[in-house]
Amino acid sequence: MRILVATDAWHPQVNGVVRTYERLSEELGALGVEMTVLAPHEFYNLPCPTYPEIRLALPGWRRVARCFHKVQPDAVHIATEGPIGWMARRYCRSRRIPFTTSFHTRFPEYLDRRFSIPTAWTTAILRRFHNAGRGIMVATPTLAHELSAQGFERVMPWTRGVDTDLYRPRDVRLFGEGPVFLYVGRIATEKSIESFLELDLPGRKVVVGAGPQLEELKTRYPDVVFTGKRTGETLAECYASADVFVFPSRTDTFGMVLLEAMASGLPIAALPVTGPIDVITPGETGVLSEDLRTAALEALKLDRDHIRAKAYDFSWEGAARLFLANLEATRPAETVRGAKPKPLGLARTPRQH
Repeated sequence: MRILVATDAWHPQVNGVVRTYERLSEELGALGVEMTVLAPHEFYNLPCPTYPEIRLALPGWRRVARCFHKVQPDAVHIATEGPIGWMARRYCRSRRIPFTTSFHTRFPEYLDRRFSIPTAWTTAILRRFHNAGRGIMVATPTLAHELSAQGFERVMPWTRGVDTDLYRPRDVRLFGEGPVFLYVGRIATEKSIESFLELDLPGRKVVVGAGPQLEELKTRYPDVVFTGKRTGETLAECYASADVFVFPSRTDTFGMVLLEAMASGLPIAALPVTGPIDVITPGETGVLSEDLRTAALEALKLDRDHIRAKAYDFSWEGAARLFLANLEATRPAETVRGAKPKPLGLARTPRQH
């Protein structure tokens, strides 16, 4: 029971894709399924133009073939549409190996904002990439509907989870008394962070994260607290020290930081777009509005205990089991050798908590 995941996003990167597959690996292991990652560190790699924190691999055919031969996977999942993803896709197609994919990043919108590349061009390339697989996993119903309308085929649901032990309310105020309005995530132009920093809000604004726009924003907004990258306990304390989480992005496909904020009992102010509209319950866990200032001020009134309770709807074990169910549903009835595929651990007894 072995799964091979090909991904261009892996350590030392810190983002939602990396956290998703890192935690998925842990949960699959607990279900008796081994997950092997084919990632940039396996190959010679270079810094991504305009984004040196991301390493672009130069995957070779022979090394990819050796990985497949060594792992002998029962299922293959291609997580990203970068060089490793394309090479893994090419190898699978050449050997008639079935595979699934997932849609994590709105590359058409990102490339349009960064390099003025028409979204229709990039969308056509991504559609070709994903439609070669047996299924494309997406995190929200809204994104599934959007991709289906654009000609993406065999769209499948796949959710995310949150560590409610790590992210929880704490008796800590790292940034002084409130109200403290917090943003956590990559500091890059596609995240529209300026629309948060420009808001006329009482108290203090705090930005946690790193990225290519960090130094520019620190210079332009000297009154804002920029902490840089935070992980683990220090990140959890940042969430617990705030009063409202502000999410200004229009391009995220899910937004795992939304779940981390909820688990910390932190109300959310966000735009009514894909991601937030699928995660946030308006008036309960957050406020959705095109007017972010109004949303942020209204969010101050929400019940933090209730917000924390709603975070328990998202578990990593549930996400892992849905991932396995998707793989099971897309596998052929027989392998190329004529043998019935081995089960992927779905029938195992759930862990006791």
